[in-house]
Order: sequence, then structure tokens, then C-alpha cells
Amino acid sequence: MELCVFTEPQQGASYQQLLTVAQAAERLGYAAFFRSDHFLRMGGASGLPGPTDAWVTLGAIARETSTIRLGTLVTAATFRRPGPLAIAVAQVDEMSGGRVEFGLGTGWYEAEHTAYGIPFPSLKDRFEILDEQLSIITGLWNTPVGQTFSFAGRHYQLADSPALPKPVQQPMPVVVGGAGKPKTASLVARFASEYNRPFAALEPFRRSVQQVRAACEQVGRDPQSLRCSAALVLCCGRDEAEIARRAAAIGRDVAELRENGAAGTPDEVAAKLAAYRDAGAERLYLQVLDLDDLEHIELIADTVMGRL
Repeated sequence: MELCVFTEPQQGASYQQLLTVAQAAERLGYAAFFRSDHFLRMGGASGLPGPTDAWVTLGAIARETSTIRLGTLVTAATFRRPGPLAIAVAQVDEMSGGRVEFGLGTGWYEAEHTAYGIPFPSLKDRFEILDEQLSIITGLWNTPVGQTFSFAGRHYQLADSPALPKPVQQPMPVVVGGAGKPKTASLVARFASEYNRPFAALEPFRRSVQQVRAACEQVGRDPQSLRCSAALVLCCGRDEAEIARRAAAIGRDVAELRENGAAGTPDEVAAKLAAYRDAGAERLYLQVLDLDDLEHIELIADTVMGRL
């Protein structure tokens, strides 16, 4: 199982904080550094110093790291047009030397759309937009050099695009997240190299893995060609005092975190992650909410990573 660091910068983080965490994660042997793609804090105050753009951030981090993989969990399809997004992600992939993983979802947080003047369509339309964006973006990347790409959909129309630039990676890894219900499962089977079920209890996660692998079989795809992953909030400590201190720093209850996250002593966290591995997770995104506490990710690297 691969362990990744997953950050939520909209809660309050500067670029320098994100870079420091990404470089520490690389040094400590984590497989990837991922960040959310949001423009508004969830709950509480304003989230100073304010949001950072996911792909601008990852492009800059790409030039300051050398081995760790970089991605979004996940970019909202409502935020950007598919053509310019395909260009931006391909450029960041080139800047990183081929280390990008592209996560895309429907978008769900209406308040951030209202706050920054972004239209927020119905859920039905958002799924249609996601489907068309995945078709367009992968179509642009997969069009042979020298040929053009066109697309006629309900939401987007492209005519004779040169389909440039190309990402370094062919194919580009694509992450699609969700609850594994039929619409999501169908998109995963058609487009994704990785399916992510975030913040789900063990049995719902196991069922979602089964659902997306069944969807792969329905379209004639080898289910084992799909990587499955989970995301859990992290709160680990060597003793109860350290666990309580870290829970307080992120405004969460220790008992709730033990139930719903990867929380407790290193032994407890290792056991929780192993259970998700046994349920089908090949990668775990550890949501790190206190970005100034580098000792937290060091503790996992020293005491948990080697067991998995």
C-alpha cells in the first residue's frame, strides 16, 4: 500500500507551507502529495491567508521537488473549461518530469461557487459536465500529434483543436472520486486509472470497490487495471496526550477521529490502514490538517509506513 499526504489549503495555508509539507513528504518517502481544489474555507473564519489555486500551486511545487507524485483530490469540473484545463495539467506534468495525477469530480460546495462568481448547475448537469470534460480532456491528450480533435456535446463544443500540448505521461493517470454509485462507477470504468472513495467507513468502502470493479467488467475492462484508494483524516500520537493535542489543534474529538479517521497510536493507525488495504485500497491519502506539524507526518513515516 502507498501512503500519500493530502492537504486542504482552503482551510488556511500559504504556498510556502504547502511547499514545505510537499518537500518533507518527499524526503520521508511518501508516494504522493495531493491537495484539494477549493476556493472557500469550510466552516469557521475566512481561512487566512486565503485560497491558493491548485494547478498554479502544483506547477510551482513541481519545480521544487524531484520524485514525489503530485495531484488534486479533486479538481471540480465546474471551475474550469476543459480545453484550458487540459493545457494547464499537461504543462504541470512537463514541469514535474511526468509526476502528475489528474483528479476530477463534479464539484459540490455551492458556497464557494457563489463567493467567486462560478455557476453551480444542478447535480444532473454537473454529472453531464464531468462526463464531457473527461471525454474532452482525455481526447485532447490522446489525439496523435499532427491530428486535430473535435467534440460536440450539450455543454461543450470543440472544432479542429490542435490538441496540444501533450503531457509527458502517456496515458496521464486520472483519478475519479465518489461513492461508487452507478453514474460514478460508469465514469470510473471508462476514464479512470484510479478510483477514490474519500472518508468512508470500512464496509461502505469495500462495497464501493466491488461496485466500480463490477462496472469495469461490464465495459470489458480488466478490473485489476483500476487502482482503488481511500482518504482518511490523520491524527496520530505516541500517547494519549499527543493524540489529544493533535485533535484539539484541528478542532476534532478524539473518539470521533478514532471511529471515522486514522487516529490513535501508531499501532492503532497501522491496524486501521491495514484494514482498508485488505478491503481493496492500494493507496491511502492521509488528510493532514495542521500543516505546521511536520512531526506528525514524520511519526507516520517512522512508525507506520514500513508495516504496510
